[in-house]
Amino acid sequence: MLFWTETIVLCLVFWGICVLATGTDERNLRNLSSYPDEIQRWVRSDPILGPKVGMPSGTSRFCSNLLLYTIVLLFTCCFVREEGFLKNFRTVFWMGELLNLFDFFVVDLLWWRHTRRVRFVGTEHEAQRYRDPKNHFVSFLKGIVLFFLVGVIDGALLSFL
Repeated sequence: MLFWTETIVLCLVFWGICVLATGTDERNLRNLSSYPDEIQRWVRSDPILGPKVGMPSGTSRFCSNLLLYTIVLLFTCCFVREEGFLKNFRTVFWMGELLNLFDFFVVDLLWWRHTRRVRFVGTEHEAQRYRDPKNHFVSFLKGIVLFFLVGVIDGALLSFL
């Protein structure tokens, strides 16, 4: 029961962070890579927004997410840890994958694609341009790998705590 409670709270906190991290062009630029390719090209060519675009490499973004979720899930799973690597790995892995599924279906497909908070000035009324799910799906697939690695790292750490 505690596992499910923690997972639900983690998903709701994640969604809250997503909402707070959007709403202005400057905030939305931080996550430009999650936008459809058409919007990314438009932003880069915009005379005001284009110079503000700073794109970290995919590797550095993956590594920073690996570190972030390793810490978050290590702390979260401390309360449900068990004896043995495999049990802890499964707990961390599934909590991460449930968060990944929540991010893909609820945050990305249901909320993000339909809210005006993520739209850049000048495209507020062009909802269709924001609906391409390709980059969200690619992020979801990367999340599977990410949370597998987090499960291995945290599973080992939780086994030794």
